[in-house]
Amino acid sequence: MSRGWPATLRDGQLALRPIARGDRESWTAVRAINRDWLAPWEATPPQDAGPPMSFAAMVRNLRGQARAGTLLPFVVTLDGALVGQLTVGGITYGSLCSAHVGYWIDARVAGRGVMPTAVALAVDHCFQVLRLHRVEVNIRPENTASLRVAEKLGFRDEGLRERYLHIAGKWRDHRTFALTAEEVPEGLLTRWRASRSG
Repeated sequence: MSRGWPATLRDGQLALRPIARGDRESWTAVRAINRDWLAPWEATPPQDAGPPMSFAAMVRNLRGQARAGTLLPFVVTLDGALVGQLTVGGITYGSLCSAHVGYWIDARVAGRGVMPTAVALAVDHCFQVLRLHRVEVNIRPENTASLRVAEKLGFRDEGLRERYLHIAGKWRDHRTFALTAEEVPEGLLTRWRASRSG
């Protein structure tokens, strides 16, 4: 794996760890339970791509991109149970030094600070270990739960990207939220913790 893909990022009982083939059963079960919750936000290919990729093929693809240093694919666990997935994608160095974060969460643990904490862990890793300068999150304007994650963490709203991503069969608008390393010198997780205790 690339040097930027650690064994685990952790905050208490919440952890981000690399996705593995052994996650198939729990990943599939959580996705099945949350099918209706996740369907409106799922990326889809614009043309018929044939049958969906198997879990093993998906993991091979993600881990290949991780080895190339362009992507960090994590599962989110809480008390050891898989409750979601978070991917740092589009990792670019040179004069841009940027990446974007995408995620999904089990509805049964939504609203408990799990995903903001997971995103904060990932962003801190991007800034402090990968030495990236900018991280963005792109969210459909209708996705109020994800918009709350960006709001809670203090991401800056940079406006609307029209027809940005193919979701649920159509090209959908997304709002772009971003942070740069200078905006969180103390670390995003530290800022997030302070906002919860204040």
